[in-house]
Amino acid sequence: MKYISTRANYDLVSAAEAIRLGMVPTGGLFVPENVPTFTKDEIYQMSKLSYQEIAYQVLEKFLTDYSQEEIREVIAASYNDNTFAKEDIAPVVKLNDNTYILELWHGPTAAFKDMALQILPHLLVKAIQKGDSDKEIVILVATSGDTGKAALEGFKDVDGIKIIVFYPNDGVSKVQEAQMLTTEGDNTVVVSVEGNFDDCQSAVKEIFGDVDFNQLINQNGYQFSSANSINWGRLVPQIIYYFAAYADLLRDEAIEAGEKINVSVPTGNFGNILAAYYASQMRLPVNKFICASNTNKVLTDFLKTGVYDINRDFHKTISPSMDILISSNLERFLFEMTGHDAEKINGWYDDLKTTGRFEIDEATKAKIKDIFVGEWTTEEETQATIAQVFEEYNYTLDTHTAVGIDSYQKYLKESGDQTVTIVDSTANPYKFSKSVLEALEGESQEENEFKILDTLNQVTGLEIHRGLQDLEEKEIRHNRSCASQEITAEIKDILGIK
Repeated sequence: MKYISTRANYDLVSAAEAIRLGMVPTGGLFVPENVPTFTKDEIYQMSKLSYQEIAYQVLEKFLTDYSQEEIREVIAASYNDNTFAKEDIAPVVKLNDNTYILELWHGPTAAFKDMALQILPHLLVKAIQKGDSDKEIVILVATSGDTGKAALEGFKDVDGIKIIVFYPNDGVSKVQEAQMLTTEGDNTVVVSVEGNFDDCQSAVKEIFGDVDFNQLINQNGYQFSSANSINWGRLVPQIIYYFAAYADLLRDEAIEAGEKINVSVPTGNFGNILAAYYASQMRLPVNKFICASNTNKVLTDFLKTGVYDINRDFHKTISPSMDILISSNLERFLFEMTGHDAEKINGWYDDLKTTGRFEIDEATKAKIKDIFVGEWTTEEETQATIAQVFEEYNYTLDTHTAVGIDSYQKYLKESGDQTVTIVDSTANPYKFSKSVLEALEGESQEENEFKILDTLNQVTGLEIHRGLQDLEEKEIRHNRSCASQEITAEIKDILGIK
C-alpha cells in the first residue's frame, strides 16, 4: 500500500513515511493510492471479534509496511484496561429502535480523539525506527480543545519526540484548558494563542509547508510531524470503530447482515466523518452520512450549495470543538469524490487561499449529495436536545453529541428515513459541564466549572470521568502564550533555535 498527495506534488510514500511526515511537505495531504476492501463475509464475521481483533483487520490493510507483530504490539499497547475504561473500548448504547449512540470517550482524556491518539504515538515510533533519520520529532498540534489533551497524553514522555500544542485563548472550555495546562511530561509544551482555532490551524499548516523554516529546523536536529487528523496515522484508527459499531449492532440483532445504517457525526475538521466514509469505501454498508454542524455551519452550506465559503462571522459556541471554518480533511474527501483529480483540488484550494471560497463542479456536487446530508443546530436547539434526551431516555449528552442527535432528528423529519442510525458521541458530558447543566437546570451564576462537575453529577447520577477528577488540585505546568503570527518565533524559542 502506497500513499499519494492530494495535490500530485510528491512521490509515492509508504504508510510509515506518511505517518512520520504528518502532511505532504510541499502542501496537500496523504491518502492511500487505493482503498482496500473487505468481503461481506469478513464484515459479518466481525460480530464475533473483539475491538482489538477488528482493529488488527483494518490496520493490516493500510499499514502494509508494518509487520503483523508490530501491528499487534501497537494495538495491545493502545487499547487495554489501562487506557480505556470499557472492555469493548467504544460501546454502542441504544436510545430507541432507530437511534444508537457510539460512545467514543472512554479513553484517558474523555474525548473521541483518544481513539486515535492512544495508538498514533506507537505507530510513529515504529515509523521512525523504520527510517534512517536521527532527528528528534517535533509534533505540532493545533487544537480546538480535545485533540490537544489527547495528543499530550499520548505523546508525553515518549523518547525522541517533543510535542507542542497551540490552542485558542478563550476558545476552549475551562475543563479542556485545565486538562492541557496540567499535563506532565518533560517533552510537552502548551501555548495559548490570541485568536480562534482557524488562526492556530492555518499557522501550523503554513509552517509544515514552509520549506525554509523546515530546513532550519532540520539543520538543528529536528523534524516536524503532526498529531492532527491531517496525519494519516490519526485518521486510519478512526475507521476501526465504525466496523466495531456495525459488529455490535449485528451481535445485538439490531440489524441484519448486509443491512445499511446511517451515520450522524458532529463535525468540525471533517476527520471523523471522513473515517466513516473510508469505512464505507471498504464496503461497510452505509446509507447516508449526516454531517452535523453548529452555528459555524460552513460544511452544511457547502453540502447544500457546493460553495465552500469561509468569508463569514466566526461564532464561539457551547460546542467549541466544532468552532471551525477551515475543515482540513475536506480536501481528502474531495480528492476521493473527484476520482483523485489533483488538478481540481489545486484549483479549488488556490481559490480558497486567495479569495476565501471555492465552488465545486456540478458532477462532484451531485455525487456528494447522493450520500451526504448537511444539517446544523443552533445554541438553543443544542440545549433543548440535551434536555429532551435526558427526559426521554435518562441519557446525558454533551454539547457536541447533542448537535449530532438534533441534526439526525431533522434529517429523519425531512426524509422519513427509518434506517438504523449511529450517532457519534464525541465527548463525555463532564468536559462541557456548565453548558450541559444549564441545559438541564436553567441558567446558573456559578462560574467555577469544577463545582459544576459535582452539581452535574448530583443531577444526572453519571459518574465523573476519571480523566476529569481533581483537575483543580493539579499543578499548572504550562504558561506560554503568543499571537497567531508569532507561532514560528515561539517554536524557535521553545527549541532554542536562534
